[in-house]
Parts: sequence; C-alpha cells; structure tokens
Amino acid sequence: MPLVFVNLLQTTGTKGGLEIYARELYRTIGELGSEYSYVGFASRELMEKDTSWFPGNMIDSGISGENRFDWARGELFTVSAKAKKLGADLIHGPAMLGPLRSSAPVVISVHDLLYFSHPELMQNKLFTGPVKWMERRGAANATRLITISEYSASAIRKYLKFPDDRIDVIPLAGRTNSTPSSTPKTRRNDLFLAIGQRSPYKDFATVVRSWAEIPPTERPRLVITGSFGEDPLIPLVKELGLEGSVELKSWVPTEELGELFATATALIDSTLATGFSLPTLEAMAIGLPVLLADTEVFREVGADAADYFGPGDPLDLARAVRQLAAAPTRQAELTALGLARTTLFSWEKVATATLESFAKAISEGKRRR
Repeated sequence: MPLVFVNLLQTTGTKGGLEIYARELYRTIGELGSEYSYVGFASRELMEKDTSWFPGNMIDSGISGENRFDWARGELFTVSAKAKKLGADLIHGPAMLGPLRSSAPVVISVHDLLYFSHPELMQNKLFTGPVKWMERRGAANATRLITISEYSASAIRKYLKFPDDRIDVIPLAGRTNSTPSSTPKTRRNDLFLAIGQRSPYKDFATVVRSWAEIPPTERPRLVITGSFGEDPLIPLVKELGLEGSVELKSWVPTEELGELFATATALIDSTLATGFSLPTLEAMAIGLPVLLADTEVFREVGADAADYFGPGDPLDLARAVRQLAAAPTRQAELTALGLARTTLFSWEKVATATLESFAKAISEGKRRR
C-alpha cells in the first residue's frame, strides 16, 4: 500500500483556511477510504490538539509552526528527510509549500499567490521575499500542483511558470457543520454580517465606510467578527460616528456565529484578493444571501447566486446594501440560487480529485526514475 507523507507543519490552530482545507480533505479521504496509507508530520502545536480527523498516524516533528525560522528549515529540509526515512511514496504539502529537494514525488496544494500578485496587501511585508522564494523552490521540485480555482491556476502559470498539464484545479467546498443552528430562524431585514481576520486584503475599511454612506434612517446593523487583539477598525468606526450601528467582535463561539449566519440579512465579503471564498459557500449552504466584491475569483465561486459591488468602493457597497435590504423578493431569490449553487461543490469531489492527482504524481515519479 503506497504511503503518503502529509506535511502538517503549518497546522497550528491559527492558519484559518489552510487548516480548514487540510482537516476537511483528510477527514473525507478517511471516510471514503483509498488505496493509500497516510502519516502526518505534525507541528508541536498540532500534537496538542484533536487529530482524530486524520486517517493515519501522526508523527511529532518537534517543530513549532509558529517559530518562523524553525518552521522554514523544517519545510525545506526536514520534511523530505523524514519522508525518505519512512520510505514514503509521495509527499503532500496541503499548505502552499514543499521541500527544496526530495526523492519521492511531491504534490503541493497552492491556494493562492498573493505575495506575488498583491504584495501591497500583505500584513507583514518582511515575509514577502522569503515566502515568494520558498513558493518558487517548492514548485520547482513538485511533480504536480493542486489549486482551488481557475483564477489561482492562472496565477501559477504567470508567476511560477509551472506546466499547465501538471496543474489540477480542484474547487473547495464549505466546511461541514460550520454554521450550526438548532432550529430554523427568521432572517432579519436589518442585520448585515462580515467575518474574518483584519488583514489588509480583506478590506474591512470599505465595509465600514459604506455604512457612513447610508442615511441613518435606513442604516441597518453591521456586525464584523474575527479580530485578534485590539481591533484596528475601532478608530475608523469612532471617526465616522458609527458606534451605534457597527459592532466589532473578536473570534466568536461557533454557536454565536451560527446564530448570526441564521438570522442576518446577508453576508458581505469585501476581500480584494483571495484564491477562493469558503464563507460564500458556507453562507449559501444555509440560505444566507451574499454580497461580494466584484472580482474574478468571486464571480467564479458565486456566479449568478450573489449580488456584487465595486471592489474598494464604499458608495457602491452602500447602494447594494440599501437595495437588498429593501427587496425581500431578491433576498428570497438569492437564497434559492445560493442553495442550488452549493450542490456543485462537495468535499467528496475534492477528496476524489485529490486522490487522482496523487495517483498521477506517483505514476509520473516512477517514469522519471
């Protein structure tokens, strides 16, 4: 039985979508069963958490995924050395990166290339150069690359010059049980929701500024969740005098987030640059309408099941909010369209296509020997 060595050094509990991807993918692979056996190479942080979702043994790497220097050394050198020692037939990097060199074929899941395409929107500019170098070197050693949208595939071709016939585009699906609600709820007509960490590329400032463009008599309540520590949006909310209508929250419990998803009028995603949009699918899956920045990747994910506004344009977002709040018929239409849209995406499809990519990589690796 071929052995797949899974690099989980970046899985620490703080990496958001990258960790959701690894957990959902390997949980589903375990449920489906496959011709492979699996070993996870875990960060110190992951070893302290529940790993029941992984369909194989976990090895404690002894490496902290939060220590940038130890983590980088582990990504570049330790992963391949340990995989070789175990006789792995394939290395999978589910979080963007792979080893500098390896004896086994490598598949890397490249979710986006924002450090290449939008360096000005990255939170820590000091990481830009090193991350770009590591992504280039990982791709140069990879047998195949998996990516999550046609938008990201075009970025891979542009910035990494990776052969098109070795890129597998496998769209994601919403998290399982991500927004639970114990009983059906009645949606409010005056509550809009935005979620996510306060990274510059999320562009929450546009959302807040749009609320100042809505007349107070029409202004709904806005809840923005997901900040760590002191929220950088607080000064802007105060400057615009929006304390009475804009509520800023940190990470909220699953139950509270589920309540917000179940009762809000719509979810707003103002992100300027991303490789996909899990929140869009998760909202649609429970009938929550979505308002999306009009970008190429959001059109790819949302299609005609969302309403759109100009990226970075508070006036246009204010228009979209006012129109949707005043149109219950359109809200119902978006709910129906969204529910139909989500049927096109599933983790079973993701897992099945990923296993096909693994098989191709192993076959290609054997031919090159």
